[in-house]
Amino acid sequence: MLRRALLTAFLVFTTVLVLPAKERILLNRIGPSQSTLFIAKADGSGERSLLPKSGFDYNASFSADGKWIVFTSERNGSADIYRVHPDGSGLERLTDDPAYDDQGALSPDGKQLAFVSSRGTGSADIWMLDLKARKARNLTHAPASFRPCWSPDGKWIAFSSDRNTSIQRAAGRWEQLQEASLYLIRPDGTGLRSLTSHGKFAGSPKWSPDSKRVVFYEMDVKDTFLARRFALVSATVGTGGQDAAAAVSQIVSMNVATGARQEHSSGSGLKVSPQFVTASRIGYFVKEGPHAGLAFTSGDQGAGGKTYNPSWSPDGKWVVYQKYSSEARPQRQNLFSQDPKFDLVYSDPFPAFSQDGKKLALSDKLGSTFPGALTALSVMDADGGNLRRIFQEKDTLVVQSQWSPNGDWIVFGAGFYFANRSKPATLMMARPDGSELRQLTKGPGNSGFPSWSPDGKRIVYRVWGESEHGLRIINPEDGSSTTLTTGYDTFPAWSPRRDVIAFTSFRDNDFDIYTIRPDGTGPQRLTTAPGNDAHSVWSPDGKHILFSSARLGFKDEAPLYDGVPQPYAELFVMDADGTNQRPLTDNQWEDGTPAWEPVPVP
Repeated sequence: MLRRALLTAFLVFTTVLVLPAKERILLNRIGPSQSTLFIAKADGSGERSLLPKSGFDYNASFSADGKWIVFTSERNGSADIYRVHPDGSGLERLTDDPAYDDQGALSPDGKQLAFVSSRGTGSADIWMLDLKARKARNLTHAPASFRPCWSPDGKWIAFSSDRNTSIQRAAGRWEQLQEASLYLIRPDGTGLRSLTSHGKFAGSPKWSPDSKRVVFYEMDVKDTFLARRFALVSATVGTGGQDAAAAVSQIVSMNVATGARQEHSSGSGLKVSPQFVTASRIGYFVKEGPHAGLAFTSGDQGAGGKTYNPSWSPDGKWVVYQKYSSEARPQRQNLFSQDPKFDLVYSDPFPAFSQDGKKLALSDKLGSTFPGALTALSVMDADGGNLRRIFQEKDTLVVQSQWSPNGDWIVFGAGFYFANRSKPATLMMARPDGSELRQLTKGPGNSGFPSWSPDGKRIVYRVWGESEHGLRIINPEDGSSTTLTTGYDTFPAWSPRRDVIAFTSFRDNDFDIYTIRPDGTGPQRLTTAPGNDAHSVWSPDGKHILFSSARLGFKDEAPLYDGVPQPYAELFVMDADGTNQRPLTDNQWEDGTPAWEPVPVP
């Protein structure tokens, strides 16, 4: 018996030893670092935290009897739906699924929950949960549906959706616009009909107390990009001269039986999240404008400030809303992964590991939370310790660094990028301690996004200028270069196996991942899904490619975001030949610029 027990223990021990280690991925997430719910009087005065401890909580709404507040929380990893009493007691988890669950709304009788979920498809559908049986079902079966709201009589659910729309992009840019309409559907899934016409953006429907009207906010489709960029405009380089104040929306209500419209606001300002506080008074949130904060159609102003997603109690006496933290996330903060084989951790943009896995270089955002903010080049230990800034210049972005294969050089881009790519930017090289700084490219063009060849003799990079575009390969020793491509191509990444270079290309009105041999032959398209695919990087063994993809679409209404240019971007992984594409993230934020951590060399 003793011998058998020892043998069993030995087998268990050796089994544990041979289990494969998880792959660790660093990625940059654009979105708030924390979100806290507050409850206050109807005008926003006398606010207090709803919960004793915030767990990244948002999108709260009152139950019809006012006894519960339903909200979304990421306190246990993925976004799930909870409820709590208005005094902060009785916290209860309602959904528990690795998919994205959000925007919950309780039925008037309190027996069912309508909510947005990515279950099954990865895209946003309206789902229904029987709270007693705890069984969920897909209500809409048409991805791209948001913000469900029950009619007070329980007969209808109103929601917004960008279904049956084509991909549109902001003028001169790559970010997507969002066209959305309002729809009605019965709780059993029958009776679907559109409430508003196509060609505009209409969002966040809420019912009148008599179930006869629906109030919503409405705006031009072209403004749905500017509407989510307000937090960026005053804090970044490269806004392209666009005026954020140009984004305007109005509060509108519609009779669901006759289609008769009534506009309740006018003039400038981005006005969102309307709700009937009484039968004749509508409250809403002025996201940007002369009087940002809570406002009412009666003309009175509520508390100012960033009180996102306000929801008033049925008696009109209270309001619950969220506030976002402006603090930067800590380097290597753990993030939720859809795939148990991968550990995901947060990083400042464009992390790059040395080949031995011991060091990390990245674009240091200098404490800013805004994408596109001025950056420096920093080097640190792989675990985030011993940070040193080795390059920083005034009015300069430092973008996508990479270590040479033997670890004695770092190449990076410095200058103006993204919307300001018409201005100069150059490739630079420096030792890991910042010494021996060298400029590799010269002239008025915009050069960036470099990647070393595995033998360390060449560097592929992207060039953008009035007379030339595409990918170039440069010899860092003598500065000679050759043309690899001449199209709208960017984000090149040289395979560790030396055979191909992965890159993003804009062809057929879409951004996709391609590979090409270093001699310019054998181009191959790896992704074909609608929406942007970009930020491709290789696994250390060259067998897989990480990339960011918009294929799953928006998971919420675009104008409700603040400082998140591409909230549809999820992190994906695929095999080197483009097969076996699968998501690693499932959320409403922007995930990109990943790095695959190599196994450290002893």
